[in-house]
Amino acid sequence: MNQNIIEEGKFQYLESKGGEENLLLLHGLFGALSNFEGIINHFSDKYNVIVPLLPILELPIREVSVSALVEHIHEFIEYKGYNKVHLLGNSLGGHIGLLYVLAHSEKVGSVILTGSSGLFESAFGSSFPKRGNYEFIKNKVEATFHDPEIASKELVDEVFDIVNDRNKAIRIVATAKSAVRHNLGDKLHQIKNPTLLIWGKQDIVTPAFVGEKFNELIENSKLFFVDNCGHAPMMEKPEEFNGILENFLEELVSSKVENK
Repeated sequence: MNQNIIEEGKFQYLESKGGEENLLLLHGLFGALSNFEGIINHFSDKYNVIVPLLPILELPIREVSVSALVEHIHEFIEYKGYNKVHLLGNSLGGHIGLLYVLAHSEKVGSVILTGSSGLFESAFGSSFPKRGNYEFIKNKVEATFHDPEIASKELVDEVFDIVNDRNKAIRIVATAKSAVRHNLGDKLHQIKNPTLLIWGKQDIVTPAFVGEKFNELIENSKLFFVDNCGHAPMMEKPEEFNGILENFLEELVSSKVENK
C-alpha cells in the first residue's frame, strides 16, 4: 500500500485500491496510521483499504464533538462515491462507526468493532493527566496493551506531545466528553448489519464484558476474544486478528456472490 497520505480539500487519507470491496478503518482518540499497519499490509492487495484521518485535533474548538467526526466520515464517503464500505473501528473509531451505521445503514456492508467505546470506557479516569508528566503518560499507554513492550517510545512520544499541546489537549478532552454523552445502549438494537466483534480478553479500557454487551445488543453479531491481548488487538495480535477478520469478510463476500 502506498503510505503517502492523499490530501484532497479537507480530507486526508490512505487508499490501497487493491480490490472492489471497500474496507474503511477508523482510528481512536490517540490513534495513528501506525495502529493499522498490520491490517493495511495484510488486506491492501485484496481489498480497497481506506484510512481517513479523523480531524480530532484540527476541528474548530466550538465544533469538536463525536457528531462532527461522524459528519466528516459521511462527507468523505459521499465525496469518494463509495457505494458500500466494511467499516472497522478501534476504540473511539468504533463509536464513530456505530453512529455512522445508525444514520446510514444502507452504506455499510458490515461493521467490525475492536475495543469500541459507545457503552463503557475507562481511559484517563476522572481527570486529564498533568502536562509534562511523561511517566504517567508512558504508564497509561502501556496499560492499553497486555504486553507493555508494544508501547514503543515513538507511540508514547506521540501521545505525550498531544497532551502537552494545550490546544490539542482541549480537543481531546472535549471529544472524550462528547463520546460519553453519546452512549448507545438504547440504540444498538437498531443495527441489523453483519457485525464482527474482536476483543482483547485482557482489555482494561473497554473490558471483556463490554464486548459481551455489544454482542447481546447487536442482533447480527459474532464475538471473538483474543487471549493475552489488550485494547488494540490489531496491533498486539495482528495475525490472529487478521485471520478472524479475513474469514468474516470472505464469508460475507462469498454469500453476496452466491445471492446474485
